[in-house]
Amino acid sequence: MVPYLSESRSKQKILGRQLFVLDDMMQLLERLETTDQLFNEPCPPNPGNEAHSRWKVLKSEYKEGVQEVEALISTLRDMMDKLHHKRDRLTNLVTALENKKDLSRQMGESLQTAYNALRVCEGQLAQLRAETDATLDRSADWQHLRDALQGYVEETQGVMQCRLLSVGSSELCVELRPRSCGSTSGQLEPLRLTVTWSPDDHFHLQVYQGTAGLLEVSMKGCLSHLSAALLEVMQCYTSQGEMLAEIQALHSRFAIDWRPGQRLLVFLKTASSVCNLRVEEGYPSRGTATLISVRRDGELVDNAVLQPPQKTLSLTEWLEFLSSSLNV
Repeated sequence: MVPYLSESRSKQKILGRQLFVLDDMMQLLERLETTDQLFNEPCPPNPGNEAHSRWKVLKSEYKEGVQEVEALISTLRDMMDKLHHKRDRLTNLVTALENKKDLSRQMGESLQTAYNALRVCEGQLAQLRAETDATLDRSADWQHLRDALQGYVEETQGVMQCRLLSVGSSELCVELRPRSCGSTSGQLEPLRLTVTWSPDDHFHLQVYQGTAGLLEVSMKGCLSHLSAALLEVMQCYTSQGEMLAEIQALHSRFAIDWRPGQRLLVFLKTASSVCNLRVEEGYPSRGTATLISVRRDGELVDNAVLQPPQKTLSLTEWLEFLSSSLNV
């Protein structure tokens, strides 16, 4: 390989010299105007020196240009490295900016959600305040009604004895006991009733029959008429005081069922014997008690065989007679 390269270099030098000579000849021919000048002009002392000098100058300029280009390439590489570094930094900054934008958007959405929740809470708070104010107003009304009811109860205590069983926000349970007006009415059992009221100053009075024997009564009206309603109930109860006191006393001695709506007293003597007695209005002063029917083993018993010793008997006497009768 080395001999080949050496021979090639020698050939290139010879070829270069020939080219220099050819170049000088061409320049000489260009300067000649006639063929006679070719024979008269002296031969150049060293053909090819000028071209060789020019070639060296060009070679030197080429080397300088190569060095300058290499320096520029090195500078360009440094600039490219800096540019790549700046691009990487810019990419990182853009990524960080995108992350901050996403975070800012999320924070904005969270802030909007919190703001909406705050608005909802404010609305609920306003509604609760309104409901609280309404409840306080109703409580004040109920307190007023309760005080008014307490006053009505105190007013009725001049006529009857009253005992509060329970007091609620809109309900009052009372037990009424008539004052002693005689030997019989003083034995009447207490009458239990319930009074409920509404914020529009209306009441609902409910009387329970229980063992008192009074027909269940339901009354409604303005709260200002409650005292009159209580007096009316008590008057109805005391007007039947003698009869109801007798029936209440009979409950402890006999198996009876008083039906005030029908004014019928059912006496269960045995499991198979049932007696029905009708009590007239005004009993015992203006009415009587009458035996209607007697059933034994589901069959009617002839009332003719059940003739009491007296023509007119009270309820107590009827029950005593039927209890001792062998025909029942």
